Amino acid sequence: MPEAASPERSPSPKSRAEKSRVDKWLWHARFFKTRGLAAELAGSGRLRINSEHVAKPAQTVRPGDVLTFPQDTRIRVIRIEALGHRRGPAIEAQALYTDLDEVDRDPKTDSTPNPVPAPGQAGPAEREAGAGRPTKKQRREIDAIRRNDP
Repeated sequence: MPEAASPERSPSPKSRAEKSRVDKWLWHARFFKTRGLAAELAGSGRLRINSEHVAKPAQTVRPGDVLTFPQDTRIRVIRIEALGHRRGPAIEAQALYTDLDEVDRDPKTDSTPNPVPAPGQAGPAEREAGAGRPTKKQRREIDAIRRNDP
């Protein structure tokens, strides 16, 4: 007859609720579409928890921790308010964190600038409204401008 697990070995429900893996939390809070993408960021060393680099996805986080990580063209600074138990709807996910960039920014006086395209990625070409599709000659001129050819 197998013995019951001793209370010293199994974590209590309270201790499990107080901390969570960082990759799982990022996925629950809907910063990443898959948990694998969140784990990839955590393992890359570009994620910081309370100003310290994280090297593994299994790093634990608690409410009150501040996460700093790149997402698309901006750096996100997030304070964890609660730990998620599931990946629920967006409203539920937004209750898990406070965006510290949004707190410091006044929407009336401060606006975020448009992101600058990365080198090698040109923005959309400017054309007059109603001009239609470019002709073959115009297309060659647009391509020359994008390649920076004279």
